[in-house]
Amino acid sequence: MAQHETTPEPQFISEPFEAPLVEVIDIGNDLLMQAQLFVENMFRTWNLYQLLIAIGVFVAAQLLRAVLGPRIRKWMGTRENWPKWRMRILVVVHQRLRAIFFVVLIWTVIFTMREVTWPSRSYLLGVIGTLALAWLLIVFATRLIKSPILRRFVRYGAWTWATLQILGLLDAAERLLDSIAFSIGEIRFSMLLLIQGLVILGVLIALARFFTATTASRIRSNEDISPSMQVLIVKGVQIAFYGAALFLGVRALGIDLTGLAVLSGAIGVGLGFGLQKVVSNLVSGVIILLDKSIKPGDVISLGDTFGWISSLGARYVSVVTRDGREYLIPNEDLITGQVVNWSHSNEFVRLDINFGTSYHDNPHEVRRIAIEAAQSVDRVLADRNTVCHIVGFGDSSVDYLLRFWIRDPTGGLTNIRGNVYLALWDAFKEHGISIPFPQREVKLLESEQVNVRMGD
Repeated sequence: MAQHETTPEPQFISEPFEAPLVEVIDIGNDLLMQAQLFVENMFRTWNLYQLLIAIGVFVAAQLLRAVLGPRIRKWMGTRENWPKWRMRILVVVHQRLRAIFFVVLIWTVIFTMREVTWPSRSYLLGVIGTLALAWLLIVFATRLIKSPILRRFVRYGAWTWATLQILGLLDAAERLLDSIAFSIGEIRFSMLLLIQGLVILGVLIALARFFTATTASRIRSNEDISPSMQVLIVKGVQIAFYGAALFLGVRALGIDLTGLAVLSGAIGVGLGFGLQKVVSNLVSGVIILLDKSIKPGDVISLGDTFGWISSLGARYVSVVTRDGREYLIPNEDLITGQVVNWSHSNEFVRLDINFGTSYHDNPHEVRRIAIEAAQSVDRVLADRNTVCHIVGFGDSSVDYLLRFWIRDPTGGLTNIRGNVYLALWDAFKEHGISIPFPQREVKLLESEQVNVRMGD
């Protein structure tokens, strides 16, 4: 008989999923029973009265908003001298007038009914009033968040939590979320843990962002720190705060950070094979900030690109040209290539222009007139020496080199050269100095001479 015994099937596949599934079903049935009980209670006599009272209060709040809203808006228009922060608060209040009127009216009704009749006959109104007050406070609190997406996410999450807490369903919801879970090694992940992690990380990152922005504004307002060191300090503060937020968030979830050693090794291999340029640009950015070779506001030339530096990033430098284009130049190119920094050690820039005059013009007068014409242009510095030299005797003109100084290369170089050329044109025309055309002497040979030459 032992030969005919059936070997029992292994149960290790279904057992891990059987208990959580049963738990989820039980919790779902519990929530369903509570919902059915809530619906049944809603159709009781006094509960129907309370619902009708709440609807009437909502209609009254809507009428008050329709009547008082335009008047309040008109009154706000007369307060143009108020600070911006106060006007923003008024705008938010004006947008939520209906909710404010509803909360004030319904709590007035609740307090009145509790004094006149039994508290049980205003219980549903108390729940509705508490929900409305919580939702209103959440709306005002989330207005402090600047990002629309993050504000919407926090608002809906807070509304859900407040609703479950007020209705007494928070514990059941937590058990339901905790029952939906899976395990990786010794770590158990559930929906509840995921939501808690998102909330904790969100709060920590928001705090890190606030402290980073506050610290960065104070650093940028300190004139004793150079612009490049300001950028370096701000980058270090950002890394410190955000790194601390991520570390504390992961530790708060109970995740063992020693398991990240394998991940760090994989990242190192990836850096070695595919991210050399990225790491090179990051290191080059740190070197640029430390050696102060360039800084925000400097005017540089790199190849055909000429413009001023608007910002220094971790991977690239933003250079804005005169035509409005913004070039993102990798930091490595600024380290390994030749860069002309027009304002590295000082803000003065010398420009050269070439011109020529006729041989019958007095070169001494030409030099004096050219210097006076250049100094009459607005951007040319009068306290810097403007000079004009003869650089050669050309085929048809005496060649000159005019040198002058400016201190605002961000205003453009081509336009200032053009203005100086116009000033030279006007000055030469006024003093009768001519700019000759190229002269060529052409000799015509007689036909006999041409034939003799062709015979030769």
